[in-house]
Amino acid sequence: MKLFITKVVLALIHFRQWLIAQAMFGFLNFLKLFPADGAINFADWLTRKLGPRVKRHRLMLTNLRNAFPEKSEAEIQEIALASWGNMGRLAAEYVFLDRLFDFDYLSKEPGRVEVSGIPIFIDLLENPRPFIVFTAHTGNFELLPVAGAAFGLHVSVLFRPPNNPYVAKRVFDFRSARMGKLVPSHAGSSFALARQLEAGQGVGVLVDQKFRKGLKTKFFGLDAKTNPLLGKLVRQFNCEVYPARCIRLPGNRYRLEIEPKLAMPRDSNGNLDMVATAQLLNDKVESWVREYPEQWLWYHDRWKIKHDVFK
Repeated sequence: MKLFITKVVLALIHFRQWLIAQAMFGFLNFLKLFPADGAINFADWLTRKLGPRVKRHRLMLTNLRNAFPEKSEAEIQEIALASWGNMGRLAAEYVFLDRLFDFDYLSKEPGRVEVSGIPIFIDLLENPRPFIVFTAHTGNFELLPVAGAAFGLHVSVLFRPPNNPYVAKRVFDFRSARMGKLVPSHAGSSFALARQLEAGQGVGVLVDQKFRKGLKTKFFGLDAKTNPLLGKLVRQFNCEVYPARCIRLPGNRYRLEIEPKLAMPRDSNGNLDMVATAQLLNDKVESWVREYPEQWLWYHDRWKIKHDVFK
C-alpha cells in the first residue's frame, strides 16, 4: 500500500511539473507571434504587474533594503519593479536569442548588440590557452556565450539546470545549440571543467549564486558563502581569469563587455589565496550590481535569509 501511495504521489508531482512546463512553453510560443521588441516590452510590463504579487517579492525587498540601507523606500520599490521587468525581458529574449545577437565586427552601422573588449576575444582565439570567464546574473547574461561562439571562441559553460525536468531538457537543448558545450552543475562538474582547461580550452562560470558550503566572504557588506570552484581551478591550472557582463541599454539594446584579466591574489609564499580570490569575485560583481541594480536578479536568496523572511 505504501509503495502504491508513493507511486501516486510521484506521478502527481511529475504531472504538476509537466503542466507548469507546458504553461511556460505556451507563453513563450505566444510571444513568438509578435515582433521581438513588442514581445520583450510586453514581458517587462507583465512581470512588473505580477512580480509584486508573489511571495518572492518580500525576499527581493529585504535583499534590496539590506544591500542599500542608504536608499529611500521609494527607490527600493522602483528597483524591485525594474528587476521584475528585467526577469520578464530575460524570459522573452530566450525566444528571440538568435535574432538579438546581430553584432558584426565589419559593419559600420550600429546593431542591437555592441561589444567591448574585442581585442581580448581575438587574443584568446589566436593564442589558445586555458582561461576562465566569469559573469553574474546581470542583464541578459545568456548573450555572453552566444557572443563567444560568434567569434569562434567556444567555451564550456557551467550552468545549473532548472528543477523542473521538462523545462531543464528544453533549456539544455536550446542553449547547447547556441552556446557551445554545456556542463550541468552537479557533483562531477568540476572534473568536466578541469578536463577542458587541461586541454587548453576555456570555461565560463556564474559566480553570484548561493552556495551552502562555500568560503566565508562579504557581499554588499553582508556575510555570504561563495563557491570556491573558480579558485580551485586557477590553483590547479594557473589559468587566466576574465570578468564579463551584459548591460541592458535603452531601446532593447545590449552591451557585452569582457574586461582585462584579473591579477589573482597570492599569499607570501606565492600560493593562490582562496578566500581573497572569492572576495575579489564578489567585489567585482558588487561593482556591476551597484552600477545597474535593476539588472540583477534580487529574488535570489544570496544571503540565505529566505527562512527568516517567510516564517
